[in-house]
Amino acid sequence: MSVRKAVMVMYRVCWIIFFAMVILSLVTRPPFPYWLTWVPAAVAIALALAAGRRARSAATNPRPAVEIDPPVAGRWVALNSPADKVPSHGTHGYGQTYAIDIVAEPEQEAQPEPQPELKAEAQPGAKPDVGVGAGTGGGVLGGLSRPKFRYLWPVVRRNRHFPAFGAPLLAVADGTVVHASHGRRDHLSRNSGPALIYLMLIEASVRDVLGPGGIVGNHLVLDLGDGTYAMYAHLRRGSLQVRVGEEVRAGQMLAECGNSGNSTEPHVHFQLMDDPDLDVAVGIPFTWRGIGLPANGEAFTAGDAGGRCLVPDSGATQGF
Repeated sequence: MSVRKAVMVMYRVCWIIFFAMVILSLVTRPPFPYWLTWVPAAVAIALALAAGRRARSAATNPRPAVEIDPPVAGRWVALNSPADKVPSHGTHGYGQTYAIDIVAEPEQEAQPEPQPELKAEAQPGAKPDVGVGAGTGGGVLGGLSRPKFRYLWPVVRRNRHFPAFGAPLLAVADGTVVHASHGRRDHLSRNSGPALIYLMLIEASVRDVLGPGGIVGNHLVLDLGDGTYAMYAHLRRGSLQVRVGEEVRAGQMLAECGNSGNSTEPHVHFQLMDDPDLDVAVGIPFTWRGIGLPANGEAFTAGDAGGRCLVPDSGATQGF
């Protein structure tokens, strides 16, 4: 076990001790040495700062950006992009220095003007016309528009309401699968005020204590060679199309977009890093071939899985 790995293990142990002492202080009669409760928390913060020293140093003198294919096809919008700030997610932890989040935003086709219709007399035994696609729904880059953030209601939404859910994730380059997991459930969305508060104050802390898997959820790591690894997070449960040790080709389908782990809604979290172990990984800059690196709120369109038909989209959509 490396020193950095040991530091991250101790970091989580300290938080477990902290939460245990908080619970103990609530069930123990006074006097209780409440100041002792904050000792493991302070140690955990110090360990986190020490563990991030290497990543902070690398960020001041980053490697050249690695050019790869985009991990998706269709029209998407960037959020938490390293084009706007580094570290993009506010932390160097888990190799996230140059990570990016993208959400599906399919083009909405213009609806034709309604035309006046002549009502025909009903025929005996005729069934009512309910219209094409009545009662259908789901993601996978269909005709859905992405639900907007709500301050109060609805508190949560089902994943099928988001166009990204179930979208294919593609290999960004030739490589070898070195990690693949898909057993964690896809939870409901957290894109409302109450749900976001719950995520930030309670759920995220618990997931952090559980380790990298609790944060990134179902995820896949590809070895691209030359000390570069690609990580896809928040995969849909049961959607893996590849196995550990399998060699993949650029553009090959790997899994589907999901909503597992520390996630507000179905989206793709993608990053390059220098180690397959998220506890010790340091982020690596990248750019998508034919697209570049989209900024926050910038929309882009990538070609199909087998193509290289990548077209930047000037019609930006504001993210959050």
